[in-house]
Amino acid sequence: MDSVKIAGRQVPAMGIGTWHMGSDPRKRPQEIDAIRAGIDAGARLVDTAEMYGSGDSEALVGEALQPYQRDDIFLLSKVLPSNASRQRMEKSLDASLARLHTDYLDLYLYHWRGGVPLAETVDELQRLQDSGKIRAWGVSNFDLSDMEELWQLPNGKNAVANEDLYNLATRGIEYDLLPWQRQHGIPLIAYSPVGAGEDIPASAMHGNAALAQVAQRHGVSPYEIILAWAIRDGHTIAIPQTSNPAHMKTNIAAGDIQLSADDLALLDKEFPAPTRKMPLAMR
Repeated sequence: MDSVKIAGRQVPAMGIGTWHMGSDPRKRPQEIDAIRAGIDAGARLVDTAEMYGSGDSEALVGEALQPYQRDDIFLLSKVLPSNASRQRMEKSLDASLARLHTDYLDLYLYHWRGGVPLAETVDELQRLQDSGKIRAWGVSNFDLSDMEELWQLPNGKNAVANEDLYNLATRGIEYDLLPWQRQHGIPLIAYSPVGAGEDIPASAMHGNAALAQVAQRHGVSPYEIILAWAIRDGHTIAIPQTSNPAHMKTNIAAGDIQLSADDLALLDKEFPAPTRKMPLAMR
């Protein structure tokens, strides 16, 4: 599997998302098995957030990671906008660390913009990095104008990643944001890489004849092609989520699929790149 350099580390391009996980005790054993299946299959980046189940996801991840060497895992979580102030962020981070059973995060993301001045949030993120509680920090759900504003701040250029919604059917960020991130060496973490929600139905992609044709060429499912497409540029880490261990193994294996120029051309024809600025897609 290809890897992406993020915060100074080479990380496999297929990671593990954990949104909607951890809140149902009946599903917990299977969800833990799924996360461990992903790591055993070669994933290293595990993505969570204090928002997910109000900490339930972080607690699940903390339990799932117990058998592994901490330094082998690239662990990231996110701070809510309501906690992104000088007064509240460190307390919020400490609670996340406690749930995750660790004393540091590899990456801490500002989940989305809220009412706290961006400069205050950035300065506090940098202070927490300097303290050693986080190894690096970044942002999430930032569009180009947000990144440009970030870049003007004294510590803004220390951001190492931006996590946005991105998949074959939702390519708006390719128009201006992704070129800017490539130019500035900021990798993308793609959430909902196989589609999500009523406005971005995965079924619409799965039912596409061209996508089925590419999948047939590779002897895999359309789902796996969609994931392989998301990481095709070598600068993107995808974080698909599943509570099914077998499905998790399939997700990680999709990182080994190499799409040809013909494959990509066919998919571009069916799912065109944007020709104008699009509103940032968010969930």
